[in-house]
This record gives sequence, C-alpha cells and structure tokens, in this order.
Amino acid sequence: MARRKQSTAEDLIDIVAMLPWWAGVALALVSYAGLHYFAVAPAPTLGAAGQVGTFAVSHFYKALATLGQYLLPLICLIGAALSAIGRAKRRRLLADVAQNPTAGALDQMTWSEFELLVGEAFRRQGYAVTETGGDGADGGVDLVLTKEGERHFVQCKQWRAFKVGVTTVRELYGVMAAHGAAGGYVVTSGQFTPTAREFAAGRNINLIDGPALRALIEEVQTAPAMRQSDMPVCPQCGSAMVRRTAKRGANAGGSFWDCSKYPACRAVWEI
Repeated sequence: MARRKQSTAEDLIDIVAMLPWWAGVALALVSYAGLHYFAVAPAPTLGAAGQVGTFAVSHFYKALATLGQYLLPLICLIGAALSAIGRAKRRRLLADVAQNPTAGALDQMTWSEFELLVGEAFRRQGYAVTETGGDGADGGVDLVLTKEGERHFVQCKQWRAFKVGVTTVRELYGVMAAHGAAGGYVVTSGQFTPTAREFAAGRNINLIDGPALRALIEEVQTAPAMRQSDMPVCPQCGSAMVRRTAKRGANAGGSFWDCSKYPACRAVWEI
C-alpha cells in the first residue's frame, strides 16, 4: 500500500519511534539542553559594516535554536510515546495469539497488525527488526531482519481464503539476490501452494504458514526474548534478566535466568 509523502517532522517521529521509548526521552532531554544553550547565549552586536552578514546569520541560528529547543524535544517525546504504545501493542498481539491456538486470532487482524505480530516474533528471537511496510527500496519487503551482520527479508501475507503462490516466493528471491540478503521468509496466516514450496526448497527461503506461525509465537512467548547482546528479556514484564547460580536445593550449582525486578517479578528461566 503506497504511503502519502510525509513531512520532515513526521519522518523524525518515525525514526524516534523505532528506538526504545527511553532513548526517545533521552534524545528529548539532550536536544533541549543543547539548543537551549544556544538560544540563551548573548546575541552578537552589530559592529563594522562588513560584519552585517555574520550578524544576520548569528541571529538566524539563534532564532532557530529558540524555536527548536521546544519543537525538537516535542518531536522526540511524541516518537517515544509511539514507541511505548507500539511495544505494548506488539506484546498484546503476541499474547492474544499465544492464548488462542485457533486460526481466529490471526484472521481477525488487520494487515498492519499482522506485520507487527510477525516482527515481534522475530524480535524475540534476537533479530533487530526494521518495519518498512513494503514501501522501502527493498521491493515490497515488509520487514528487514538484522542479526550478526546478516540481513534477512520478510514478506507478510495475511491471506485468509487464498494460498500464497510461487509468484510471491519468486519475487522475494529476486529481491534477496538484488540486495545481497542472506535469507528470506514468507509468512502467511494461511497456506502455501505446492509449487511455492517446491521453489523454496533448496533456496535460503523459509515458508511459515499459519500453524507454523502459531507454534513459533507460542515458543517465543514462553521463552525470554533475546537482545542482540544475547541478554534475555523477561517474558512477563519485559525487564532484563540476570544470570544466577543456584546455591542450594536439588539444582545447586546449576545456572538460570532470573528477572532483575525480583521479588516484584518472579519469572525464572532455566539454562
């Protein structure tokens, strides 16, 4: 689906929204402090006639800093709020599908929700996920996954009544070859045709149909999500988990992941 042309402010909001919400808040504070410093700095005075240009430029930048000290932090805070809302929505979608093993939870989603769901499932596997909405330079690719320096492309097809055919898989393969991607995924809430599966066989393309997607979601929902640094994230509250060693009991000497928010959160994951 084609998107309307966005303003610079909207582009900045989208960029900040891709960051963790706390990073957007930090950017708001830093941008305000930096621009405020220039906004309150003493204005230069007009000296010799030859300094008129320098005088005008200085006042122009001072005016920009005066406006920007409020506008740029506001943009960052809006992006941070969207990041927090989006994160909560992704977690809710993942939980809804994990709790509803039937096809209904997937079929009732909009195409945009389906993309968010798939992106969150890959994010829980330790990938850095960029949501392009199929509107980027990668030829209709909906998600770009990055992990250990390699890129993988994902196409999402929320088709309730139709099977995904070989044309979709062949198009993804062509985009992968053109952009040097290490692999690709086609994810659907429905099924794939036999010819689509035959074409993907032997190529670095993984086909994930509705049942396989639900199984993947159940797996990542119960396991702690992994950051790119391999630091797991608590599946219950989203906080970082800490590696600990049992000192007593039947598992003495064994290692496990414990939520850093303990005792407020008692999530535990055995290693």
